[in-house]
Amino acid sequence: MKWAFYFDASQCSGCKTCQVACKDKHNLPVGLRWRNVYEIAGGQWHRKGDKNWISGVHSYNISLSCNHCEEPICMKKCPNKAIYKKEDGLVLIDEKRCMGCEYCKWACPYGALHLHPATGKMTKCTFCNDYIQKGMLPSCVTSCPMRVLEAGDLEKLKAKPGINNQTWPLPPENITKPALAIQPHKSATQKVKWKIINREEVRND
Repeated sequence: MKWAFYFDASQCSGCKTCQVACKDKHNLPVGLRWRNVYEIAGGQWHRKGDKNWISGVHSYNISLSCNHCEEPICMKKCPNKAIYKKEDGLVLIDEKRCMGCEYCKWACPYGALHLHPATGKMTKCTFCNDYIQKGMLPSCVTSCPMRVLEAGDLEKLKAKPGINNQTWPLPPENITKPALAIQPHKSATQKVKWKIINREEVRND
């Protein structure tokens, strides 16, 4: 079995409980988050006649962390071989080998790796590996009040109908083959100019 995340964007309310639960579980300092909720919006209002306006505005949310990719480019770019992949698919960091060079961060197309300000080591989502070893699920999954996050077998999750991992703003999945299955929001099919409206919140400095 290879672990993966499933995210149903069609039902996500953008409450950010998953983001908070992750931060709390791992005791992350201010400014460091392993999971981010991106607020996506596009379109505009259209005038109809002299007094009426029709909304052409669309929006949805994407909850995203490290995707524990099948072909992790972060692992390939690490000059000290500090990043490794387990048999169950989880991609982890050996802090003893990490020298904080940030090469992995620059390579990751998902912005999933972060330098810890206190340790000088790279950090990222561990899929709550300690919970997994105890037969439990990641904190982000169990905390979601809408139950739009799941953790399970990669092949089974990707086999769900309607999966589309190319939902904007995700990069082409052939770069790293993310262990991720996204059920897109219906608005994601609209032909509008999309933008991340909470970019200051989710930026990865």
